[in-house]
Amino acid sequence: MLATLLSIAALHAHATTSIHGSYRREQDGWIYAKLQGSPHDIGYEYGQLMAPEIDDVDFVIHTEISYSGHDWKWYRDVAMKMLWPKVDKEYQQELAGIADGLRSKGYKYDTADMLVHNSWIELAWYYVPKLDAEKQHAQLISKAPLSCSAFIATGGETKDGKIVMAHSCWLDYAIGARYNAVLDVTPRRGHHYIMDTLPGFIHSGDDFAINSNGIMVTETTIGGFAGFKENAVPEFDRAIKAVQYSSSIDDFARIMESGNNGGYANTWLVGDTKTNEIAQLELGLINVDLQRSTDGYFVGANFPINPKLIAQECTVDLSRGSNPCNDRHVRWEKLMTQYKGQVDAELGKQFLADHHDEVRNVDGPSSSTLCGHYDLEDRPGFLKSVNEPDHDPIGSVNGKVTTTDMANSMTFWARSGHPCGESFHAKAFLAKYPSMKGYAVDLKDMPAHPWTIISPGSK
Repeated sequence: MLATLLSIAALHAHATTSIHGSYRREQDGWIYAKLQGSPHDIGYEYGQLMAPEIDDVDFVIHTEISYSGHDWKWYRDVAMKMLWPKVDKEYQQELAGIADGLRSKGYKYDTADMLVHNSWIELAWYYVPKLDAEKQHAQLISKAPLSCSAFIATGGETKDGKIVMAHSCWLDYAIGARYNAVLDVTPRRGHHYIMDTLPGFIHSGDDFAINSNGIMVTETTIGGFAGFKENAVPEFDRAIKAVQYSSSIDDFARIMESGNNGGYANTWLVGDTKTNEIAQLELGLINVDLQRSTDGYFVGANFPINPKLIAQECTVDLSRGSNPCNDRHVRWEKLMTQYKGQVDAELGKQFLADHHDEVRNVDGPSSSTLCGHYDLEDRPGFLKSVNEPDHDPIGSVNGKVTTTDMANSMTFWARSGHPCGESFHAKAFLAKYPSMKGYAVDLKDMPAHPWTIISPGSK
């Protein structure tokens, strides 16, 4: 532990006192930050430019992890002992830089805080369930979040024969309403990249990213997945490294698989604008499956695919109509078949805003529609299939779409809030569903914003 503390002290010894060409702007509900320089410079700029937002998100994360039965100190200790030695040096420096930037603005954070901030998903939802099962000599039960809907298509599936990629982030609204940052990063090593993220994350987290070598990336979590490997590389480290350093689909798969700890297990959708090839990397802990195509599509809605992964690493009902994830899968397949050869950015936006339940053949926002609204679900008890209570304030909280041509200029369409354009009003929701008042501490309005083009540019 002494060696760890000394290494952290060395990281802080090079604290930056000015911001080198960085800036922030606000655009249709998004907070855009331009960051550049050394890893510590990037972190410091980030901490300074988004200090109030990072502090606000950190408060919500404290609440989120409290449900796991462990306090912040426990997470700090575990993260520093188990994860820190496996984090690449440059990302250690970036985390230290964020803490330094926050302190320069009067906020009391250190590197351990920022490590937990970035790793809480894999610790609370993957490591803690494994730890609890071992202590209780019980079966490991999945706590994997059923987050996000996405597709990637190319060749004969799209209007121009090139790649179209779209993604909506699904989260509880307390966190989701705050998932509105965009980082445009020019590091000293690796590729220039742009991604959406949660303030304080050095990775995307909901994982929609583009790099300057033509690699475009998104994902959805694997529903029902359970597993974690302690002596391995954190998912957040591998995720940002893969975005920053990949020049091909092979690079991306290699980096994500190397040192895989099983944390935040995802089905990754990847495209390469240089070849217009796309791929699907279903990354379990025991089972890894990479599929590729130059004329096809892959869709994601938190459903596992590989039979061996399902049998060995998942606990989930895959029968039709059994849960929202399977329902969304059915809808994706229908849309991709219906619009074969026509898919473009505009259709991508329409798909993310879709309110049709294909399984029941009914219209209207629900947990089973691609634009998700658990809070508006009208089937009593249906959300038990995903371990949530009726009317839980969860659903799609933003949408992003890009294409080969847009990605080549580091550009994408984005909508903050529900992709359908409906606003969420916290006060009205809590008045209608008083049983949800436990969310009142963190829950806030999630207003509708228009689709807007995010791209590197002037202040």
